[in-house]
Amino acid sequence: MAYRISRVTTRSGDDGTTGLAGGARLSKDDPRIEALGAVDELNCQLGLLLALAAGAEACRRVEEVQQDLFDLGAIIAQGKLEWKGEEKSAQLERWTEELNAALPPLEEFVLPGGGVEAAQCHVARAVCRRAERRVVALDDLPETARVYLNRLSDLLFVLARTLAREYGQPERFWQGASRPGED
Repeated sequence: MAYRISRVTTRSGDDGTTGLAGGARLSKDDPRIEALGAVDELNCQLGLLLALAAGAEACRRVEEVQQDLFDLGAIIAQGKLEWKGEEKSAQLERWTEELNAALPPLEEFVLPGGGVEAAQCHVARAVCRRAERRVVALDDLPETARVYLNRLSDLLFVLARTLAREYGQPERFWQGASRPGED
């Protein structure tokens, strides 16, 4: 098997640019690089989630999501890869519905927390929303890239609630802003 990465320190980015797979170089603050970075950060947050929630039944699909995020990164970097985004988004939606069916209905907004594992899932959800905003800024990507990240943030929200229950941690709910006359 050939090595994809033979040298880590190349010094080619010292000038404030980074290379894409096709050889083009972009400024490190280019919107495309921002999107790539946000998707990479999301993948790292999911890796931490897996490390914290090792063995949690609810997390059994997170590694598959990590693989999908690498594919999405390749699409952002190259823009021309085949990606079954519609299928993958539909799968995320099915997983979300499956997990949500076992949860009590929500009557109020959930505050991030619910134990270390659930809190990490909430962090991943917030990073996913940022990645979605960065991808939306690129108008040359397939719509399925945006939809996938939107469905993934839904899944991460439900997964956080599921992990709180799986680890026996209470969820905390927003108490609402005090309204005039209710003090």
